[in-house]
Amino acid sequence: MDATETRPLTPAGRRIAAAAEELFYERGITGVGVDLIAEHSGVTKRTLYNQFGSKDHLVAVYLAERDRRWRFLVQATVDACATPRDAVLAPFEALATWSETHTRGCAFINALAELPDPAHPAHRIATAQKLWLLDLFKTLATAANCPAPGPQLLLLHEGTLATQPLPLDTLTEATNLARTLIASATTQ
Repeated sequence: MDATETRPLTPAGRRIAAAAEELFYERGITGVGVDLIAEHSGVTKRTLYNQFGSKDHLVAVYLAERDRRWRFLVQATVDACATPRDAVLAPFEALATWSETHTRGCAFINALAELPDPAHPAHRIATAQKLWLLDLFKTLATAANCPAPGPQLLLLHEGTLATQPLPLDTLTEATNLARTLIASATTQ
């Protein structure tokens, strides 16, 4: 069973996925067992396994759904930009919106730290999410006639995510640095 499979979830499956998302994000993937997820979703472990097959698959489903929502938000933010240069900053703007309700850092960075095996399905999803964001920055920068700041923009964005749980306003600083990077790249 693939995490990107579009098989509709039953009501119990939706409860399991919602409980897993909350628990994995708040407590960490390795810190949460299927017993706790079943308890929080009001189902038996058997129902959980019937719906998802394994905890690994459930983790992959959790990250795939989170990735889908994040990409939708970023794309909507890009689409709302007036100019290509404004669009380069859209992932930072989307992060400001996202961070209003997601305050424990990046689920994908956390998953990569907790699941170091590249063969793990959730590791592959988290890696793909980061590579997608890098490609998006490169594409947006090219459209804005900014030569090659994609990796630097990704570093600023990811640094903001990594420091999000701290009592710092790194998003404002990172956005300002990104704006400066874009301005200097377009004037060279």
